[in-house]
Amino acid sequence: MNNRRIFIIGSLLPALLLVLVFTYYPFFRGVVMAFQNVQIFDMRNIEFVGLQNFEKAFNDPKFMSALKNSALWVFFSLVCQFVIGLTLALLLRKPFRGRGVYQGFVFYSWALSGFLIGLIWKWMFNSQIGVINDLLLRIGLIEERIGFLSDPKWAMFSVIVANIWYGIAFFAIMLLAALQSVPADLYEAADIDGAGGVRKLLNVTLPYIMPTIIATTLLRAIWIFNDPTIIYGLTNGGPAGRTHILSSFMLDKLYTAAITAGRRLSASL
Repeated sequence: MNNRRIFIIGSLLPALLLVLVFTYYPFFRGVVMAFQNVQIFDMRNIEFVGLQNFEKAFNDPKFMSALKNSALWVFFSLVCQFVIGLTLALLLRKPFRGRGVYQGFVFYSWALSGFLIGLIWKWMFNSQIGVINDLLLRIGLIEERIGFLSDPKWAMFSVIVANIWYGIAFFAIMLLAALQSVPADLYEAADIDGAGGVRKLLNVTLPYIMPTIIATTLLRAIWIFNDPTIIYGLTNGGPAGRTHILSSFMLDKLYTAAITAGRRLSASL
């Protein structure tokens, strides 16, 4: 083995070890723990229970509700974020007066944390002093105030709306960068062929930026599925667990287990 190969292997080894230790080991360890009875704060008494954990989960109405909410959360958030983000990117592609200021307003939401956005929308959805209820009353769409976050019929819809607003900027930024890389020659050729705006969008623009669309969509779907910060800021999973998704549901279970373990420890002392 020559020195060059040794150098390459030595350079890659630290990164490989980090990936193995912090990514693959926790993943496979989690797979094993799924078939065990594990007390998080008492790791001494561990036993294999087969499929009992899965049976308990799928027989738990709260888990099934969180699973359903997760599907709604990801699907509607992702579709609406992509459509609105692509529309804004198309509008921002060509220069116009004040475009920089407008871009700043569009991209502003991505600079905020999800929890802070949850708190902002919590105030906006407030049934007594919220600006959304006030606007709907003024334009005559509703006759009485709606408890967006306290009514189970509206709670999940409300957190999805807040999440859509949060993620639009990500798609707008990424797709605008992709649109600016489309060669002008392709549009000139399409003009010569007599293609209209819709045909150029479908036959030139979207096919050219499709790799970016796929990558950003997959990445954003993973983020939406795993990020419960907006839900915690808005409803903390309420009312009565109606807005829990899987990630927030698991964190809530962990918090409950920690509280229970703390009380047992205090009682034993």
